[in-house]
Amino acid sequence: MKYDVKNILKTAVETVRNEAAAIAGLESGLNENFSDAVQLIYENHGRVVITGVGKSAIIAMKIVATLNSTGTPSVFMHATDAIHGDLGVVQPNDIVICLSKSGNTPEIKVLVPLIKNMGNTLVAIVSQLDSYLAQQADYVIHAAVGNEACPNNLAPTTSTTVQLVVGDALAICLLKLRGFTAQDFARVHPGGSLGKKLYLHVSDLMNSKLKPQVNAGDAIPKSIIVISENRLGATAVFDNDGALVGIITDGDVRRMLGKWQQFDKLTAADIMTPAPITIDVDEMAIKAFNLMDENQISQLVVMKDGKYAGMVHVHDILREGIV
Repeated sequence: MKYDVKNILKTAVETVRNEAAAIAGLESGLNENFSDAVQLIYENHGRVVITGVGKSAIIAMKIVATLNSTGTPSVFMHATDAIHGDLGVVQPNDIVICLSKSGNTPEIKVLVPLIKNMGNTLVAIVSQLDSYLAQQADYVIHAAVGNEACPNNLAPTTSTTVQLVVGDALAICLLKLRGFTAQDFARVHPGGSLGKKLYLHVSDLMNSKLKPQVNAGDAIPKSIIVISENRLGATAVFDNDGALVGIITDGDVRRMLGKWQQFDKLTAADIMTPAPITIDVDEMAIKAFNLMDENQISQLVVMKDGKYAGMVHVHDILREGIV
């Protein structure tokens, strides 16, 4: 079979437009039912239990993950498994959210009365407002879908995209109500580069025992020795009053070799880069990396309470996998 590039791209564009139009249409369905459901979840002392069947179940799992990561305790319950024992996951104070395009699947029709009999509040995210689920739910969020992106109008495509967007809207509304900060996000995302960006500070990465420094009047050999011994590729330079006046890096030493033929009378002040960029020991490590990247340097002088505390090297950050 020969591939027709134009038809492939046409189909792709039609799919994107179909789903984009459905998402745009969600605005009209975001009414008091939505805001009431958000307020109910925010004020509730239990968890959010999200359920569904088929592709809706997969979307439910993603929404659960998003809610958990943004401060709303949530748990997934497959609608089929629920009627075979997993219904025990639902506790008295839990709010149940049920995802379904049609709202009329057999599993939903069995599950809904059980939830109602238990006394739990039921929120429906559903496309068909005349469905069994919509009629039985305490709150209905209308996830309207005309046709699926699937040309046969069968495979869940647009409908699951719409459900996902509604779930994101719920999560972000709750996040804002809770005042959920980047620090809160870091607390529940301690692993991976994302978490490290949010909780690792310069102090966590630098070796506080390595504080390479020389006096501005020191001869060049001493600077080279200090740089080599501390293995940070640089040394800080101070004047006679103890004030930071510069930094000498491996690059400064190489530039010296190209600029001067004799080095016996040179001092640290002659080859240093003046007014080095500094960072506080309590700043985030990712800020240190961004400063290095913006200024095309490999080291930063680290300060604590206005005093020299050492250096942080770009390799310290890369080694942690922050970027």
